[in-house]
Amino acid sequence: MNAKLQEAYDVLKVMGVPVFVNEDHEERGNFGINAEDPRADEWVSYYHSPINWTFGVHPALEDVLVQLKLFAEWQNPGCLSVWENS
Repeated sequence: MNAKLQEAYDVLKVMGVPVFVNEDHEERGNFGINAEDPRADEWVSYYHSPINWTFGVHPALEDVLVQLKLFAEWQNPGCLSVWENS
């Protein structure tokens, strides 16, 4: 993982966002957010997010990603992948 992604991972983890890295992420150099974790509803929701969230992502989480020029994309309803903007 590059420095920007690692910084986002560390910041989000401290915030309580359920971040993780699996084998696929290691190969691609990114990380994921576990939307099935019991704490996930505070941060992400594929099906039932408040109106002020962007595509199911809490504004505070989105702010961290935007500041670091990153974005989250739903891989499936249980996982968001975090990527660098090109």
